[in-house]
Amino acid sequence: MRHRVAGVKLGRTPAHRRALFRNLVTALLEHEAVRTTDAKAKELKRWGDRLITLGKQGTLHARRRAASIVQRRQVVKKLFDEIAPRYATRAGGYTRVTKLGVRLGDAAALSVVELVDRPGAEPEKGKKKPTRRRAETKQEPRRRRAAAG
Repeated sequence: MRHRVAGVKLGRTPAHRRALFRNLVTALLEHEAVRTTDAKAKELKRWGDRLITLGKQGTLHARRRAASIVQRRQVVKKLFDEIAPRYATRAGGYTRVTKLGVRLGDAAALSVVELVDRPGAEPEKGKKKPTRRRAETKQEPRRRRAAAG
């Protein structure tokens, strides 16, 4: 049983998993949006929210804890100087996971993780279900001809 076990394994060793999420969270804070698989996106949301909370604390200890995870100094500076003040009045929920569909190569479910209220993003609207178009197969033209003639 997995009682009180936090995080996902993703079929990786602990060192590989830590390196993966350090890279992903650095990219998220740098670009404010990252496209990845659903499982990674859900775990990345936890890491990103935790780092923004550290940024809101603003102490030297919090900066050093963030620097131990984030890969680049300029991203740590951006976290504490730009991103954290943006969410000063918000009590959690700094990131959003939006499902995109499946990847063509391996049919992996894709999502985008983005910071909420980021500049340049369109305002959040009511949830709208995406419409799907059926791909035209080789049989499709024959069916049309048969129906027409």
